Amino acid sequence: MFVALIIYASIDMDKGSGQSAPSEQGSDTRKVAAQNTKSADKIQVFLFHNTERCYSCITIGKFAKETVEQNFPNELKSGKIEFKEVNIDLPENEELATKFRATGSSLFINPIIDGKDNIKEDTQVWRLVSNEQSFVNYLSEKIKKLL
Repeated sequence: MFVALIIYASIDMDKGSGQSAPSEQGSDTRKVAAQNTKSADKIQVFLFHNTERCYSCITIGKFAKETVEQNFPNELKSGKIEFKEVNIDLPENEELATKFRATGSSLFINPIIDGKDNIKEDTQVWRLVSNEQSFVNYLSEKIKKLL
């Protein structure tokens, strides 16, 4: 889920101060954005892959699964978080791959809010494949923000 905050600033040019001061409108905008942020009812963390997998694909799957299992065991057990590895080459996974628009190795996070999917591919994880701790920290924080 992506939340954008817009901050307005005014510059008092008549006095020549050149300094910015936040306006009350900016403060109101932040309050409204914070109120509109809702927790996900459920979070799907799906790793899509082909039958033939490279080292990076296998590693991303391993890191993602371990992150969810070790850092969110209660949410996993209750069903609040669902982790799944999906082989897109298998006919039984075609519908799910189509829904997520997965065409190859990819990690998707779908926070379901008010019964609506918010499917997003997470490409940042590929940059973290060589650093397990950074990967775990990144994915854990991303999931925590959705809970």
